[in-house]
Amino acid sequence: MDYDATDIAVAYDRGRDHGPEVLNLWMNVVSSHVKDQCIKTIIDLGCGTGRFSEALAIRFNAEVVGLDPSNKMLEQARRKRRDPRIRYELGRGEGIPLPNNSVDLIFMSMVFHHFNNPTLAAREVRRVLRDGGTVFLRAGTRERISSYPYVDFFPESRAILEECLSSSASIREVFEAAGFRTVAVDIVIQEIAPNYEAYAEKLSAGADSVLVRLSRSDFEAGMDALRTHAARMDSQAVFEPIDVFVFAANPPLQGITR
Repeated sequence: MDYDATDIAVAYDRGRDHGPEVLNLWMNVVSSHVKDQCIKTIIDLGCGTGRFSEALAIRFNAEVVGLDPSNKMLEQARRKRRDPRIRYELGRGEGIPLPNNSVDLIFMSMVFHHFNNPTLAAREVRRVLRDGGTVFLRAGTRERISSYPYVDFFPESRAILEECLSSSASIREVFEAAGFRTVAVDIVIQEIAPNYEAYAEKLSAGADSVLVRLSRSDFEAGMDALRTHAARMDSQAVFEPIDVFVFAANPPLQGITR
């Protein structure tokens, strides 16, 4: 997905910001996995509009480097930046513009399926991460497709998701082959809207990289179906499962340098 070839950046926060409670949920989950680890420098890899960057800087009292390949997304992130510990730079997972062994934590949210070369990206992540450092990855996986709340309303999205998402096992294999140890694999359920009417409003923003690949007619049919459902389920909150992977950077084998 070339975000600079779309208008997603302008509407991204409207469609993907789930409020301070969800943001705090994720900071608590990250904190539970790094515990007493000294965190001085964090990469928010694939930071988009920076919706996690400030929370990471505040929670860990750390410098945060937000990297994204989209100038449009970075423009939105810089526009709302308030914390001087955060800087945003153009970059992608396959070529991280930072030196070796310079980072303590790498946070990635829903970016694995955007890597052109996941193997190279995992190697780059290992290169810049200090020994014992942590990777925290939020991801969509093939195993969870049927649980995503919009799939039943946009049935054509299923084939796109099956094409672009990896299995949980393959994500682990990529990082373990790059020199990581799997610390945790979990599922976190987040509330993404207080009701289906609010959920329909979020999706109408056009900020989802899967739904923007649908034809106009398929998207409109899905929105009609969702709004019809919302009229019947006005008080039911909408939840979404997110796969969580936590990896630790193993020390290199003796005699082998990176």
